[in-house]
Amino acid sequence: MTQTIDFSAFGKNDIRGIYGKDVTEELFYYTGKGFVKYIEEKSGLSPKDIWITVSRDARLHSEILSKVLIKGIVHTGANVINLDVVPTPIGYYSEFASYPEDICSDVKISAALIVTASHNPPEYNGLKLTFNKSSLNEEEIKKVKNYTIEQMSNDITAVKHGESRLYNILPQYEDFMVSRFGRIGKDIKVVVDSANGTAGVIAPKLYRELGCEVIELYSEPDGNFPNHHPNPSDTSTLKDIKSKVIETGADLGIAFDGDSDRLGIIDSDGNTLAGDKLLYIYALDVIKELSVRGEHPVVVSEVKCSQVLFDEINKNGGRAIMSKTGHGYIKSKMKETDAILAGEMSGHMFFKDRYYGFDDAVYAGCRIIEIVAKNKKINENFKLSDLLLPFKKVCTLDEVRYKCKNELKKSVLREVQNRITNNADLFDSSINDIVTLDGLRIIFPDGFALIRQSNTEPVFTLRFEARTKKNALKYKKVMINLLDDCISKVSKSEEK
Repeated sequence: MTQTIDFSAFGKNDIRGIYGKDVTEELFYYTGKGFVKYIEEKSGLSPKDIWITVSRDARLHSEILSKVLIKGIVHTGANVINLDVVPTPIGYYSEFASYPEDICSDVKISAALIVTASHNPPEYNGLKLTFNKSSLNEEEIKKVKNYTIEQMSNDITAVKHGESRLYNILPQYEDFMVSRFGRIGKDIKVVVDSANGTAGVIAPKLYRELGCEVIELYSEPDGNFPNHHPNPSDTSTLKDIKSKVIETGADLGIAFDGDSDRLGIIDSDGNTLAGDKLLYIYALDVIKELSVRGEHPVVVSEVKCSQVLFDEINKNGGRAIMSKTGHGYIKSKMKETDAILAGEMSGHMFFKDRYYGFDDAVYAGCRIIEIVAKNKKINENFKLSDLLLPFKKVCTLDEVRYKCKNELKKSVLREVQNRITNNADLFDSSINDIVTLDGLRIIFPDGFALIRQSNTEPVFTLRFEARTKKNALKYKKVMINLLDDCISKVSKSEEK
């Protein structure tokens, strides 16, 4: 192992970067060792009593990264259950699973490590980390980073040899799902696009077990992603599944990202359901079930979502909570508010209702199949679009990604806020409120305008919604003109 390692791949929610540059075998070896030290510090366990599950996605370099990660772990004396290629949510599920006696029947799983770069292009790879059934947050990942650096610097301890055992967890996960859903999918036809990612190893088979007629697209895991990029929130990747849904007369289509923690839903007319619309469908289903017990469940979503989502949840007996964008923030807000359901525009859906609370797109697929089946029993001509009537009362424009250098974004956003605060008539509409939770969400009587800094790219994310397209376009024009002016002003100021 070399001692020249770039630690810039350690991010806010996980480890992520280009393989061979930011993400290397050396990094993963020492991260395995550093993660064991982190668990020792958090749990008080000695390495021989620590068991960690390790799983991976289908990327071409995930196998070698998984091997060196496991090597680093067992060289501390800690133990590994190797789950091989499975969806990321099954990695999460592994902390809740039971294990046969020849694997580790009498011990508690301390943590899960998942080698994946999710929906990123093929040259990327990374690592998702959980401990004690929760994903690590930004501060916790920093601690793992520090332990990793420490292990690299002081790599003079004698090599120990913990256990590493291979286990096929897929049958257990499948049995778990079938026991909870039964044959809910009887008479439901669904197109499943696994995007040559990890969903193909379980989702089509599971949905057939639930009674569905399944038409498969790209089920074979292939780290080259030869058919299309594995990102269902990019509508350009959904052409094939949309065509297949219409061609086969399917009730719906389910598209997965590369590691199966996000999904996209296509209705029977070939339309994509945005994340806020999908969450709305889930939320009303959950609220209806729980309201008979007098409960008012909390549902969390992000600032980019339609105001319709928040208003309708509150109107129907739930309690809608707005969060910053990002699945790490969503998970934290769920815990803070004891939410039973959460989701974001990108397709991460978190069910604590009848499940464990983490984002599992395969499970979310079961829930949408269940909803379609329930409604078709009442009306055989039912379509998912029938549940989305409130959204037809507003016009929501496509998201705008507006370029701005990262080093300017904070100053530009501050300037935009000052201009709006000091000019209440700027949008030619009264302003009911300005939410500063994550950027600026300017709320008008008939809609909103949003500007927020991207967490990962040198852009601002802009969204606009109003009861008429005319007003939505007006809010967009004003905001873009304002943003142009503020970027120009801040850029000139920085040059002086």
